[in-house]
Amino acid sequence: MRYAVVIHKDPDSDYGVTVPDLPGCFSAEASVDGALASVTEAIECHVEGLLIDGENIPSPVSIEEHKENPDFAEGMWALVDVDLSKLSGKSRRINVTIPERILNQIDAFAENLSESRSGLIA
Repeated sequence: MRYAVVIHKDPDSDYGVTVPDLPGCFSAEASVDGALASVTEAIECHVEGLLIDGENIPSPVSIEEHKENPDFAEGMWALVDVDLSKLSGKSRRINVTIPERILNQIDAFAENLSESRSGLIA
């Protein structure tokens, strides 16, 4: 899953990264690269907590939708790719029958998001 994140830095502080789609999920590091790497772990931990609590995982929203929020006006935007399938337990292979037209639409949508078919469904 790809989450929009906003990177912000105040004078005399590390780079902070906030995940608008996951309220309360954030990280901080001395460099932008480090902050982006640590926010991936923060997202995984946050989502794992949601799963343990039996809550739904919020779907990511586009950067364009978040840009309107004045809380993020001064930040730099990035997308972070997080593999959430490893958090929900053991994967299970299934066999489904879907009309070819629908399967083609699923594949096109997945490709547009830089996902595999299985990754999109998971």
